[in-house]
Amino acid sequence: MRDMIDRILDYASSRSSYAEVRFTETESSGANIRNGEFTGATTAVDSGYMIRVLNKSIGIAYTNSDSFDDIKKSVDIALRSSAREGKHSLNTDSFGKESWSARALKKPSDVSIEEKVSLLKDIDSLMESLGCGVRINSLSDSTTAEIYMNSNGSRIEGTYSRVALFYMFGILESSNFEQSTGEYGSTAGYEYLDSLNLEEIISDEAKVLRKAISAHGVTPGKMDVVVGPEISGIVAHESAGHPMEYDRIIGREAALAGESFLTGKDVPFRVGSEVISVIDDPTIEGSYGHYRYDDEGVRSRRRYLYRHGLTDEFIHNRESAENLGVKPNGGGRSSSWDVEPLPRMSTTFIEPGDYSFDELIEDVNDGIYIKSYTEWNIDDVRFNEKYVGKEAYLIKNGRLGDIVRRPTIETNTINFYSSVDASGKDLKFFAGNCGKGDPEQAVPVWMGGPHIRLRGLYIR
Repeated sequence: MRDMIDRILDYASSRSSYAEVRFTETESSGANIRNGEFTGATTAVDSGYMIRVLNKSIGIAYTNSDSFDDIKKSVDIALRSSAREGKHSLNTDSFGKESWSARALKKPSDVSIEEKVSLLKDIDSLMESLGCGVRINSLSDSTTAEIYMNSNGSRIEGTYSRVALFYMFGILESSNFEQSTGEYGSTAGYEYLDSLNLEEIISDEAKVLRKAISAHGVTPGKMDVVVGPEISGIVAHESAGHPMEYDRIIGREAALAGESFLTGKDVPFRVGSEVISVIDDPTIEGSYGHYRYDDEGVRSRRRYLYRHGLTDEFIHNRESAENLGVKPNGGGRSSSWDVEPLPRMSTTFIEPGDYSFDELIEDVNDGIYIKSYTEWNIDDVRFNEKYVGKEAYLIKNGRLGDIVRRPTIETNTINFYSSVDASGKDLKFFAGNCGKGDPEQAVPVWMGGPHIRLRGLYIR
């Protein structure tokens, strides 16, 4: 494979000012169970090349052929595209030569499909025993090997595995329905799922649903709010990560994933209180979004998106970095060999502070604690947003009170972050698959944060 990449790169670079080749091979499998019924399992191997060249503009082509003659035809397509006048360019730096791998103690290839289905059946049986009438369980894994080379000397090779579990269950009582979802994932092996106490997690969630389903709502009004890591995580992802992806700011994603409320703003721009800092960090090992090098051969690093309430650093791929005149920062990600790397998040979270949970609530006289959400919503520019609580409790005189049903935060990004006056020291992450692009790409991410306290939010 390395010899073939050398041949492709030699051919492409002799006809362009710059060329790069990425080969990706992914073995994947998955299984699903719905309401106790096995609905299918899949295994697949997918591989191919992305070739990108630069002359007057960028040219790009994809092929999964093993024939060099066929591959040359694909390169020629990219070369013809690059010969046209255009405004698009690429950063062409080299990031040297390195091989890297993510640790996986129990590799996906070492776990049979029968074991995977058995795990799902056990989870489904547990949910059924808890009285859950609607149950969906899905398991997936992948192992990827990638080689990236460019004409300026980069040669980056990486291998990594990812595993993920998704579940949803619902309880119906007296014509009222409540549901819970869970998504867990890691750049690791099946030892990650073994480390989760799924029985306890699911049992606790079912108990909460049973209490919430018959609880009363809140009296609408402004009040102090403490939100849990699940909510601070989705907020970080949606209202910091997405609007700081630079292709959204310049409108390249406008008709696809949306735009950014930061378009046209002078930076740094104040988005919140000094308590708030939001980080995107692909270097965190074990994260579902972990990688040492991105899909453009750029070394990953921690990026402050918001720092003490001000915008700080955008997420870039090679193209957007060149557009702004800055160095790329390891944000170029693609979901497979046959799509281009876009500026994407990885592990996005609100930076923790120094407060314990008890300290956060003890200074709230009349408020609410919203631990988790059952629904969320945000507009295309990532500004107006809504979060509906799943597990939530009244706070009276610094103590947790009765459980309440579906308290709703309706606010905007600046108001949310500006209302934060304290951040907890507990940091927790949740997995997800983030969609973007055309054709749409879903890439694995982690999102998280600590408990945070907000003053004077409107709750209904």
